[in-house]
Amino acid sequence: MDATGMPQQAPPMRAADSDRAATVHALQDAVARGLLTPDEGSDRMAAAFAAVHLRDLPPLTADLPAAAPVRLGPPGWRPLGSMAWEQVRATVAGARSGGPAAVRLAIAAVVALVLLATLVSLVVHGLADGLGMDGPGDHGFGGPDFDGPGRD
Repeated sequence: MDATGMPQQAPPMRAADSDRAATVHALQDAVARGLLTPDEGSDRMAAAFAAVHLRDLPPLTADLPAAAPVRLGPPGWRPLGSMAWEQVRATVAGARSGGPAAVRLAIAAVVALVLLATLVSLVVHGLADGLGMDGPGDHGFGGPDFDGPGRD
């Protein structure tokens, strides 16, 4: 309490760089969404960077609606996988009724199996070639048989 019997007010809290940056980010978002003109956004951002106390920051964004929901990260492979699965289900369901869709599905399945067999064969032969294995009994050390200098 002060000399007049009134409670003392705490001194205003100073704004940190992170507080200013959060306000500027909100203002940049507002400009990007068309809520503020670039000039008005620039003026408010300058005021945010110049703010000394925390109480100076909220009035800069008080007339703006809440920010758009923030995505935590990229959606990843799950939505892509579920869309692919739904496409396969729809294709198979259409093929069950017969007609040209069934023929196209059968041809696509055969082509996919041939490509898969070719890929597996290339990988297996590539691994065998990469290890230097030429046939049975070769242990993958590569090159001709070599017993050392002067030996035949």
